[in-house]
Amino acid sequence: MKFGVREIANVVFKAKADTTIGTSTFKAGQPVLYIDSATTSTIEGAATTVYAQGGRGNTRLIAWEGEKTLTFTVEDALLSPIGFSILSGAGLFKDEDKQVHVHVTSQAYVSDTGVIDLTDALESEEEIDATAPVFVMVTEADGSITGDLITGLQTSGKTLTNAASQYHGKTVFVDFYVVKDSADVSELQIDADHFAGNYYVEASTLFRRESDGVDMPAEITLPNVKIQSNFTFNMAATGDPSTFSFTMDAFPGYTMFDRTKKVLCVIQIVEDATAGTETRKSVMEHTTGFEMPESKADSNTEYGEAGSI
Repeated sequence: MKFGVREIANVVFKAKADTTIGTSTFKAGQPVLYIDSATTSTIEGAATTVYAQGGRGNTRLIAWEGEKTLTFTVEDALLSPIGFSILSGAGLFKDEDKQVHVHVTSQAYVSDTGVIDLTDALESEEEIDATAPVFVMVTEADGSITGDLITGLQTSGKTLTNAASQYHGKTVFVDFYVVKDSADVSELQIDADHFAGNYYVEASTLFRRESDGVDMPAEITLPNVKIQSNFTFNMAATGDPSTFSFTMDAFPGYTMFDRTKKVLCVIQIVEDATAGTETRKSVMEHTTGFEMPESKADSNTEYGEAGSI
């Protein structure tokens, strides 16, 4: 049997031991992260070779190989808070019983009565936190900060008031904070003491059989990987969007179903796969008694009022 590979792998990370991430606790063997948006996935093996050399020309006579390594790399197009926590070793904070400060900046206008209205920069239920620092600075015509700080302002809900008359009609840059329930905020805390951990990894992909073109399911198991804590977080308005690489060093480990031998990786190819029969059904089928739904809320279809989609 010969096969070709041109398909991405969906990857599941499972806890090696009981693990707590944020407010969630994962039991040993429980899936922690599922990646189904990967762009590439690569298995790379390497070994060190040393030689006995001698004779005329100092040719190689015998080779010894050792220090075998296996690296599994998955590049994900998307990232979740738990995914970033696993990748970086960051702590994930999310507590429904607490509140957190969130930084906000906005450009605003000082009215003729000295009022700075920040309603457009805030959600309907948000207000300026009067207990936190608030900085209001006059800007140039191009929006750059001049360093001229407006003081003596009073905070009231979504507005700042009592700016001196010389600032009336000016455009200002406002730096302030709002308070949010931590249940609505995923806070990732990166410190110097915590690193990415070890996981049991299973990846599912397809190998295409040369003889008949049938895609055969292939399961890749790495029973003990250590995720490298190196990461790059690109933020740019041009070029391709940022991707997130999970680079994993494979260590010998037992699979869930064999405790007699440690392995770096197991690849299973399901050879009894057969070509499926495709069946299609009309999506424009006429059904007796069809009635146009009154609204989207009243129907599981994508249709709303007559003539709209």
